[in-house]
Amino acid sequence: VSDGPHGLRTQDPERDDPNHSRKAVCFPAGCSVAASFDPDLARREGAAIGREARAFGVGVVLGPAINIKRSPLCGRNFEYYSEDPLLSGLCAAADTRGVQRHPGCGTTIKHFALNNQEDNRNHNNAHCTERALREIYLKGFEIAVRTAQPLALMSSYNLVNGIHSANNRELLTDILRDEWGFAGLVMT
Repeated sequence: VSDGPHGLRTQDPERDDPNHSRKAVCFPAGCSVAASFDPDLARREGAAIGREARAFGVGVVLGPAINIKRSPLCGRNFEYYSEDPLLSGLCAAADTRGVQRHPGCGTTIKHFALNNQEDNRNHNNAHCTERALREIYLKGFEIAVRTAQPLALMSSYNLVNGIHSANNRELLTDILRDEWGFAGLVMT
C-alpha cells in the first residue's frame, strides 16, 4: 500500500507511471446495461466506476459512449447503449450522476456526433438532415447534458455535413453550449 496523488491510498505503487496498466474491475458493456432497461443500474454502475476512479486518482472517465447503433458493422456497438436515443440518454445521464457523485470525478460522454463506423472514421462525412440529427443522433447527448451536466464531452472523429466535428461551431457552440447549457470541457 502506498500513498498516491490527492492523498488516496492504493495497492499499486507504480500508479503514476502512465505506461503501467492497473488492475481494475471489468464492468458490463454499455449494451448490456441498456438491455436491462434500468437506468438505476447504470447509476449504480457509474457510482462503482467513480469509487474506483477516485481510488486510482483518476479525475476524468472516458465514457460513457452514447452513439446510436445504426449498423451491425459498427466496431463499437458493444460500447453504445442502444439504438434508442431516449434509452441511451437516460442511461448516460444516470451513469454520469453515479460517477460524478464522487468529488473530483467526472465523465466524458462521447463521441459527439454521428460516430457510427470505425472504418475510415477520421474522414467519413456523415450526411444528416436537421430532423434526423435532432431526433436521433443528438437526443441522447441532449438528455445527458441537460439532466446530468457531464464534466466533459469528446467530439467524434468524422465530418458532419462536411465539417469535422471538432471544428463544428453549430454542434459544439450553438447547440451544445448555447442551447443545452453545457459548461464542461470539450476534447477532441
